[in-house]
Formats: sequence, C-alpha cells, structure tokens
Amino acid sequence: MCFKRRTELKTIRFVPAALVALLCVLPAAAQTAAKDSASQGDSKSSYYYINVPIEKVYPHRLGYFILYRKGGSELGQAYLPIKWFTQSAGKGELVTLPSGPDWPYLSVYYKDGAFSHVRLFIAASYAHQSWGNLPSSANIDEKFNIDELKLEF
Repeated sequence: MCFKRRTELKTIRFVPAALVALLCVLPAAAQTAAKDSASQGDSKSSYYYINVPIEKVYPHRLGYFILYRKGGSELGQAYLPIKWFTQSAGKGELVTLPSGPDWPYLSVYYKDGAFSHVRLFIAASYAHQSWGNLPSSANIDEKFNIDELKLEF
C-alpha cells in the first residue's frame, strides 16, 4: 500500500511540473514560428518616396508650377499637370492643410525605381506666403505636357 501511495504522490507532483514546463516552452515556440513566417514573406515594399521642401506654388490653368529647394540656396522647378489631380486614380493628390511650419512640401513616390505619383502638401489659404501668382505673360503651357516627374537635386 505504501508503494502505491508513493507512486500517486509522484504522479501528482509530476503533472503540475510538466504543465509549468509546457507553459514556459509555448511562448518561445510561438515566437520562433512567427519569425519563420515573417522571414518567408517579402516584407519590403516596392515603393519609396522623397520629401521635397517647397519654396513657392504657382497655380496655373494647366497645373501647378513649383519652386522647390534642391540643396543649399539652389531652387529647382517642377510642373505638375492639373490632370494628375483631377483624374480618377491619377498621379497626384492635393492635400490642403492649415497654416503651419511643416509645409509646404512635395512627396514624390517611386515604384520599382520609376515615378508613380505625387502628393502636394500645401496651405489651404491662398493668402499663405507659400502661394504665388504667375505673371499673365508667362508662357509655360507646354511645360505641363508631361507623363512623369523628373526632379533635379
């Protein structure tokens, strides 16, 4: 009888110890499985973007003429056709924001190294210092006839 009781006591002690050990091992196994599944999938995006600080935005009947900072004190020019912003699934998005120190800027998106689309972040009020007026004599109509944006830095 004494032998049977010892076996029962050992079984009673073994079951909780095995349960505790199992509970300690399960989180480690779950983390390993999550790492394996993440490493099998391609977690890199085919898109990348460049934020470009803008000095002035000049609205035109055919689009937006942009003066942007190239680096140092140099300015670059970009022409964004209005059709990019008006077409369904176009190449442009105009994001108007309240006045603030963080804009205006232009985000240019590339997919697999080729131009994809732009987002123009600009103050909503035309009274903001970032908006400008082109002279009526400016003949830049042909500059808006483009399919992709090429910035110079």
